[in-house]
Amino acid sequence: MKTREYAGYDATGLAGLIRGKQVSVAEVHDAARAAIEAVDGTLNAVVSGPWEVPLDCDSAGVLAGIPFALKDFAIHAAGVPTRFGSRLAGAGVVFPHDTELMTRFRAAGLATVASTTTPEFAFNGNTEPVTQGSTRNPWDTTRSAGGSSGGSAVLVAARALPIAHATDGGGSIRIPASANGLVGLKPSRGRVPVGPDTSEPLSGLGAEFGLTRSVRDCAALLDAVSGPAAGDKFVIRDPARPYREEVGRNPGRLRIAIQTESWSGGPVDAEISAAVNAVATVLEGLGHHVSPDSPVFDWGQFVDANLPVWSVSLAEGIDALATALGTAPGPGNLEATTLACAEYGRLVTATQLGGALAVFNQVSRAVGMFFTDYDLLLTPTLSQPPQPLGELDADDASLSPREWMHKLLGVCSFTPLFNVTGGPAISLPLGWTRSGLPIGVQLAAPMCDEGTLIAVASQLETAMPWADRAPGVNAGGL
Repeated sequence: MKTREYAGYDATGLAGLIRGKQVSVAEVHDAARAAIEAVDGTLNAVVSGPWEVPLDCDSAGVLAGIPFALKDFAIHAAGVPTRFGSRLAGAGVVFPHDTELMTRFRAAGLATVASTTTPEFAFNGNTEPVTQGSTRNPWDTTRSAGGSSGGSAVLVAARALPIAHATDGGGSIRIPASANGLVGLKPSRGRVPVGPDTSEPLSGLGAEFGLTRSVRDCAALLDAVSGPAAGDKFVIRDPARPYREEVGRNPGRLRIAIQTESWSGGPVDAEISAAVNAVATVLEGLGHHVSPDSPVFDWGQFVDANLPVWSVSLAEGIDALATALGTAPGPGNLEATTLACAEYGRLVTATQLGGALAVFNQVSRAVGMFFTDYDLLLTPTLSQPPQPLGELDADDASLSPREWMHKLLGVCSFTPLFNVTGGPAISLPLGWTRSGLPIGVQLAAPMCDEGTLIAVASQLETAMPWADRAPGVNAGGL
């Protein structure tokens, strides 16, 4: 299989070729390795790999033999070092066991060939850790790849991989999906298992899943990995049908709210607003009812509640890692804002953390009531096109923890609401700037309703197709 041929297929298409014995797993792997090597020197997305031999996986899985990569954070595979995007981890921490999600990726047949870049402890809206340097956007290499799943995103966008692992604590699946022209779904809290080492990452804000180029791949991956694991703290409602059956399904006439003004009060780029409005027009043409409306909540209070939650989580993770490695966290091995937020987190009282979670509860109740009137909410994913590299500098010692949190969430003001509510949200590549940068458009749904998101995303993929668009840096020379 030639690299150019490989780069033209999504995961579902490649899996069909493998099952039909039109191509061997070994041929696909060789093409994937060549594809990664062809783009990584420009994009700087790989922490480790591509490996000569993929990690073990089930040859009978629904995605058997499909090349795959792991974000270097949260998930871990037995025997594979995890570095968390930080100098603190040194050569990496090796766990003796898989996380539950890694076990499911293996069972699906995904053949892991590399680990990908992330900002330090996944705490940034771009991917430019001091330890690795800048991961670059394949549409414009002077621009950010987004974060925190930037390494996975650029490899999928550049056609080096059809699918890759990602995590999302404030938008870290959807932000790089928007920046790189991909499909990025943050599932409902509890839909995809995060154990066994944790039960509620980031006090429930954190989720794991993946990044894809097509809606059908998103559905296939969700079918493969969703469902409760033994010992999970919460078990949520099962879907009405397999997610793959949502692709192409007519969801009926839906009530869709549209909001193009940022909840932070910051500006929204005119091209991005226009792209969202264009999607609204297409949705109306598909028979849906679209009207302007938005959940109401206090943005300043919302951001201030995020600060202790993120900071406590950082402090816990950093201290556990430092203890395991027998080292001391400090300015020599942590970026300035990471260190400042961890120090802040160690001072947060139980009462203060409880107060932040109470704010989250108030916001979740308000959004829950909003979705009694609407089936979906349509927004931009990001308020601005991908930033020039260096604009979100996590090593800026002049920023206080509060200033850093407000700066981060101001950049991605449309995404973190759904980490707080726990509901699903998806970014789709439905617009393009005049300079050729992708514009992500976000659809959010009530808790447990990924099915409706996938059905509507499938409608939009048909009406506003993006599969023929490839960035300037791509593995197949497309």
